[in-house]
Amino acid sequence: MSQDSVGVNLDASPRYLLKEASSVVRAAMEEVLRPLGMTVTHYSCLELLAQRPGLSNSELARGAFVTRQSMNVLLQALERDGYVTRPAEAPVGKVLHTRLTPRGRRRLAKATVAVRSVEVRMLAGLTDTEQSDAIRILQSMIHSLRDGSGGA
Repeated sequence: MSQDSVGVNLDASPRYLLKEASSVVRAAMEEVLRPLGMTVTHYSCLELLAQRPGLSNSELARGAFVTRQSMNVLLQALERDGYVTRPAEAPVGKVLHTRLTPRGRRRLAKATVAVRSVEVRMLAGLTDTEQSDAIRILQSMIHSLRDGSGGA
């Protein structure tokens, strides 16, 4: 059977390779976070809050690529465990802005070391220039798809 009749060559499809890379990175992150009692979503939530204090449930859900309902369940658990704090009532409207507690920051620091080890492994075969090029290319792909231009 020829390649033309098979369809997409998965070994050369950026779409497929990105999905495979995403899956492999996520599995590696889950593996290093599991001993810390965390998931990738836990880590993502804490990291987002460290970089952007006061995000809402909806903003955290978008940033962690989960539903608002899933994020709400996670935030309740993180709040119960003392990693985040949210006001009892929203100052304006319905939005409860979430912040990391000192305990949450300590937890994030441990998780960041573990996650960074995955990134170091992932980039080990690339020169500094290749790493910069890869980041630039990925950012360009994201931008092209988000703005709908289909080109640079």
